[in-house]
Amino acid sequence: MNIMLYAYTQHNLGDDLFIKILCDRYPNTTFHLLAPRDYDKTFLKLKNLNIIPRDSLFFRGGNWLATKMNQQQLLSAFLSRECDAVVYAGGSLFIQHADWKRQMKQVKAMYIKEKPFFLLGANFGPHSDQAFLMEYHQLFQQFTDICFRDQYSYTLFNDLPNVRVATDMAFQLETTDTKTASMMSVIISVIKPSIRSSLRGYDAIYYNKVSEIARYFMIQGYTVTLMSFCGYERDHEAINSIIHLLSDDEKNQIRTFYYQYKLEEALTLLSSSAFIVATRFHSMILGWLFQKPVFPIVYSSKMTNILNDINFQGSYTTFDGLKNLKAENVYESINTNTVDISNQISKAGKQFFQLDSYLKTKT
Repeated sequence: MNIMLYAYTQHNLGDDLFIKILCDRYPNTTFHLLAPRDYDKTFLKLKNLNIIPRDSLFFRGGNWLATKMNQQQLLSAFLSRECDAVVYAGGSLFIQHADWKRQMKQVKAMYIKEKPFFLLGANFGPHSDQAFLMEYHQLFQQFTDICFRDQYSYTLFNDLPNVRVATDMAFQLETTDTKTASMMSVIISVIKPSIRSSLRGYDAIYYNKVSEIARYFMIQGYTVTLMSFCGYERDHEAINSIIHLLSDDEKNQIRTFYYQYKLEEALTLLSSSAFIVATRFHSMILGWLFQKPVFPIVYSSKMTNILNDINFQGSYTTFDGLKNLKAENVYESINTNTVDISNQISKAGKQFFQLDSYLKTKT
């Protein structure tokens, strides 16, 4: 079987997890992924993943053609006869931006007429325009199967018979090969707030608060690692800004990790920690999966929605609450912020219910 796979391919740890999970789940299926050429460095162990380099001469050299057709259209036309189905896997795939109509054209271009189309793992929004919602409502009717990862997104489209809900597919990550021994280590995953329109103006307060938290844990004897999940989204700039706020002695103590290509190393780092301060959505999910206490710093409704879905009872903060957040309260949540996600692990398997059925009948 040959599956055309679309995903967010900007070396984001969370989205790279989706690719790994899909390929591991279906080892007898070949997935063809449009991505930068260097993506094969991340997935050297995945023998059933074929990287189609979007930075190849085929795409870069055909500028005259690209004015009429975008990359997805070119690829769909080129591979439509070769693939058996299409899978679009990702998280925040449908955020309303100023250029959302152009983004919608790209999604439409992924759809190949008369080929099964599976949309997995996404949440919808945030959005503010009813036209945005209705345009996607019309488009989604054409897809074979849509499985959202949160109840809120599902309720927006639950009148469509092809729409389902199951929790985030990252809960399906196989964890038996990762290191689970706890150490005196704290991971703080960071973001650059101002690249998101809803968080502009928060950079200074966020960097100051994270530096306070890092300082407090180092005083308690912990090793603190500032972790970047996505260089493209400028997490590394956030790390630099936070480190700038530390004393020379603290700078010598702090550690950093920049994710790119090193997926297994990143998972080992998270699984070997004692505690995770999670701004990144999937640092929160992975922390729970590795049975770590997690303190979420909520920057988006997608985090709030899943906290509500699992009935999270621990401590957390939104960006609006950062000003009043005390580092000692974050520290104290080590003893209160563990959760049992065995139910989420089971539910996440339902993300693949229809794809399982399709691949089973075709093999």
